[in-house]
Amino acid sequence: MTVILPDNYHAKKALEDKNISCITRNAALHQDIRALRIGILNIMPKAEDYEFSLLFPLGRSVLQIEPIWIRLKTHQYKSTNTKHLDSLYVYFEDAIKEKHLDGLIVTGAPVEEIPFEQVTYWEEITEIITYARKNIASTLGICWGGLALAKFMGIDKMNYDKKLFGVFETHNMVNNHPITGDMDDVFWVPQSRHTGIADNVLIEEEKKGNIKLLAHSPAAGYVIFESSDQKFLIHLGHPEYDAQRLVFEYRRDMEKGKKNVTAPENLNINNPLNKWRGHCLEFFSQWIKFVYKATPY
Repeated sequence: MTVILPDNYHAKKALEDKNISCITRNAALHQDIRALRIGILNIMPKAEDYEFSLLFPLGRSVLQIEPIWIRLKTHQYKSTNTKHLDSLYVYFEDAIKEKHLDGLIVTGAPVEEIPFEQVTYWEEITEIITYARKNIASTLGICWGGLALAKFMGIDKMNYDKKLFGVFETHNMVNNHPITGDMDDVFWVPQSRHTGIADNVLIEEEKKGNIKLLAHSPAAGYVIFESSDQKFLIHLGHPEYDAQRLVFEYRRDMEKGKKNVTAPENLNINNPLNKWRGHCLEFFSQWIKFVYKATPY
């Protein structure tokens, strides 16, 4: 339950309040433990505010985690503090220059309604994904990050008429899977996206042997699946979100006057309750365990 962070990291106290042990890199070097280096390609708006959402479940792992925050050369981080970005984030080639990455996370991004080929940093993303599939034990894609991994495998997204927004019951499909197998038979998953992949498309891809479907929601479709070589794990929801994040996004969308957005389903915005925390912690914990077992180093 330890993450390696800079000594003056802005969310250190918040993590410690959640019983996450935080140590500096220098202190970690004096311990006889090899931390898992998890690259995090964070493309979320206000990147520094989102970091806690991933550090909390990663920090609950029994293994020591060193997060390597990665930035893109071809993306303008307009809403992120430049000083924070410069002090903490590195470019991908620098992240892998001296040491390998054990795992990689590709976050969501506010570009899901734009065709992949029109996203300014799509070429850079595909170069990173190409390297990851050959050299990194497992890459986890969350929401748009998951759709990006699917696109890399030749599976394209479709736009929805109405935003899929809320918390939805999801069914565990493979009870002996190394990552999802021990999760509840039915669990809750937050969704916040304007795009997705049709069920029939994913079913056909599974029949071809390209993917394995792991979890399905009657309202949200197939939510979790993986590539057949288990190099890519895709979660189209936002298990890392807390309840207030959904409230924030709803109010933000209302202020922007978005017409295809309604209040989040199965969530009371005046008294938002988190009923997916168990799923979040189990999912990330089992993914980290999978990375640890799969890495050859």
